[in-house]
Amino acid sequence: MREDGIALVAALWLTVMLTVIASGFAFSMHSEALSARNALSVAQARAAADGAVERVAFELGRPHTTADVWLPDGQVRTWKDGDMTITVAAVDEAARIDLNTAPEQLLNGLLQGVGGLDAASAQALAEKIEDWRDVDDLVRPNGAEANEYAAAGKTYGPANGPFNTVGELQRVLTMTPGLAARLAETLTVYSHQGGINLVTASRDVLLAIPGTTPEQIDAFIAQRTDAVANKLPIPLLPQAQGLSSGAAPVWRIRAEAALPDGVTFVRDAVLRPSSEPLRPVIALLWQEGARQSAPVEAGATAAPDQNGTGKR
Repeated sequence: MREDGIALVAALWLTVMLTVIASGFAFSMHSEALSARNALSVAQARAAADGAVERVAFELGRPHTTADVWLPDGQVRTWKDGDMTITVAAVDEAARIDLNTAPEQLLNGLLQGVGGLDAASAQALAEKIEDWRDVDDLVRPNGAEANEYAAAGKTYGPANGPFNTVGELQRVLTMTPGLAARLAETLTVYSHQGGINLVTASRDVLLAIPGTTPEQIDAFIAQRTDAVANKLPIPLLPQAQGLSSGAAPVWRIRAEAALPDGVTFVRDAVLRPSSEPLRPVIALLWQEGARQSAPVEAGATAAPDQNGTGKR
């Protein structure tokens, strides 16, 4: 009887162990299946977003001879590709302030209007930005060259050349990561324009124009939205005299592909049209973007696919 009891207990333990092992195996296989399915969804969304960027570039490059032509004006467009929802928006790069070509007064206005610095601090930081990007070692009254960086304990000095990326702004002496992050969405290194395009510039960019108030900018945006909707010239902004430019031949495109299972992929790209037949556009920036709705610029409104089919 004792041996029978021991055998029964052993059999029960063996059953429990086999059950645990089987459950663990089943859970592992289920997790791997979910992981594989998620990887497939991500790959599908990535391919769709990349394809959407290419479609936008094609549409923007078409001759402006038809009523349904696409413009880099920030208008959000959405269409369906099977069960995938595609959302895109494109804006010309002159909607942002170019770190390498913006005049001092525009940088100063940005640091005050968006960065929240007082006038003296903004002036000092603007001069440090200029000292970073100029080719000489001459120090502006509030600027910083190699000696000032060394005195501050930095192991590097100013580039004495153009900013290669907006992220490089963080390396400028006295620039903080928080301030650089606040300014990032208003800046570019790709437009090569001294001014900004008033037709497509965002509210934050417009707030960088010296001598303007938030109330004046809000009123201008409202008037601009009405003008764009009615295909009329945009109103004047007297404070922007000498600080405005036309559209840059560079496009910032954002494409978001979303699947019903919740998987979403965002592609951010900056493209420059090219005259080379085998290379119609050149990618200046190509990166995964943060998940959010595509930005709306310059009074743009959401619009369905102009072809009406929703298919590429």
